[in-house]
Formats: sequence, structure tokens, C-alpha cells
Amino acid sequence: MTDFPAIIAGGGDLAAFLKANKSAVDAALDDAGALLFRGFDVPNAHAFDAAVEGYGEPGFTYEDSLSNAVRTNVTPRVFTANEAPPSTEIFLHHEMAQTPLYPSKLFFYCEIAAEKGGATPLCRSDWVLERLAKDAPDFVARVEAEGVRYTNVMPGSDDAGSGQGRSWRSTLSVVDKGAAEARLKGLGYSWEWQDDESLRATTPALPAIRNLGDGRKAFFNQLIAAFRGWADSRNDPNRAITFGNGTPILAEDMAPAIAIADELTADLAWQAGDVALVDNFLVMHGRRPFEGRRRVLASLVA
Repeated sequence: MTDFPAIIAGGGDLAAFLKANKSAVDAALDDAGALLFRGFDVPNAHAFDAAVEGYGEPGFTYEDSLSNAVRTNVTPRVFTANEAPPSTEIFLHHEMAQTPLYPSKLFFYCEIAAEKGGATPLCRSDWVLERLAKDAPDFVARVEAEGVRYTNVMPGSDDAGSGQGRSWRSTLSVVDKGAAEARLKGLGYSWEWQDDESLRATTPALPAIRNLGDGRKAFFNQLIAAFRGWADSRNDPNRAITFGNGTPILAEDMAPAIAIADELTADLAWQAGDVALVDNFLVMHGRRPFEGRRRVLASLVA
């Protein structure tokens, strides 16, 4: 089995290293799914930005995304990771797979490691799918054939106390309800306005299995995160996910996938200065609860 995540130990300027060794880095990423660059000189967010720039691929901005999470830009292409409270666990997911728009790769940078906890769990979705196809073949066949739908209630203003707290104005890049409805219609969503000015939106049927193009397939979705973690004053995880035809996905449907993913997960315990590169099509990630100050930044690749 491939070492996971693979560690690339080094020193000096990470931007120069990535620029000079991109083909080798990409080959290692294709093999492992996630790389940890440890020991390089990455003292702050601007050095991290330079490293991402050195990698040389176009960015995927937070503003242009349909991410549910509240984030704050530090530089145009670097932003805070999910700003949910430290006690909140963010469960395994592929970044933005609950939307029609998602990045291909993720960079993470640890500026400050938590005093306790705060690891980033990583899980290979191709390994999950291989096991799941044996343990729950009917479920796999159904989500592959039908796709899945996600329902999320977005507040009128950002709610940093929730992992699903990004407002509909920010999420949809609009200023009023009319523009929101036009954007949703263009994306193929259905929607319903709530009495408190929040917006319940449901996606069209989205793929739950991704063909990686090399004979491998991945369990590419946000089913685990939505089922286990989309809970706040507006959202009920039991109403967050359905099969493509609108039939609810139940606890007994999700149990095998959750158990397999938990078994196959490796925790990335951060050290200050670490940078990770994750293939978003191949690897799920999350966030463990933590104590003390923790600052992990992110940058996305289109």
C-alpha cells in the first residue's frame, strides 16, 4: 500500500522547490493522493502564497466558489480554512463536491499548530469505494446511477458559529433575492425562502462516483460530511442528502461508508510550517476538534 500521506522532507524555499520539481511532485501526488512538505522555509501566509504560485497552476478563488463555509481571504489566493468553532468536527468530504463547481487540488498551510488536537484527517476515496462496492454493492450501484442531491439552508448573513454558515449573498455572489433566484436557476437548483430570510436550496442530481480516468474510481461526494456534520440552527443532517430521485439517504445506507472511511483515515498532525497538497478528486479531508489557537490556511487549484 502506498505511504499515505507521502512526506517530502526538505529545506529552503518551497516555492523554488515546487517550480523546479513540478513534474516529480505531480507524479508523487498521483501515486499517493496527498503530499506533506515538511522542513521547508514557509514562515507566513505570503511565503505560502509564493509556494502556491511557484506550483504554477491557476487558482480557484473562494469568492467564485459555492462553498458553504465562512472563510476570510488573507491574500487573493490564500484564505482561512473553515472558521467553525474549535469544538466542531468537520467530517470527511471532497472540497465543494456538494456543488457543481469544485477545485482539482487543495493546498493547506499550518501557520500555528493547535496545542491539542486539530489534525486534518485524510482518506483515499478510491480505497473506500473498492471496499464499499463489496460491502454495499446496491448502495454503490444506486448512487452511481442516480447521483445524489444536497439540501442546505443558508443564512442571510454569515454565521461564523457554523461550519455551514456562509450567507446566500456571499455563496451566490449576489446582493438581493432576485439575483439569488436567477443564479440558482442557472445552476439547476430548486429553492425555498424561509421566514427568517434564510434560503433553503437543493442541488440538481450530482455525481457521487468519479471516474479518475486511469481505471480507478473514487467515492467523490460530500455524503459523509453532510450526514454526520451538517447540523446547526437551520440545518438537519437527516434532511441534507437524498438519492437522485429525491428518496432520503438513511443511516443504514450511510453506515458502511462511514465505517470504512473511518478505518482507512490517516490523521495529519500539523507542525508549524507544514504545507500539504491534496488531490481533491482522490482524497477526502476534514478537521479534528482542537484546543488552543490554530491557524491553517488554504489555497485551491482550479
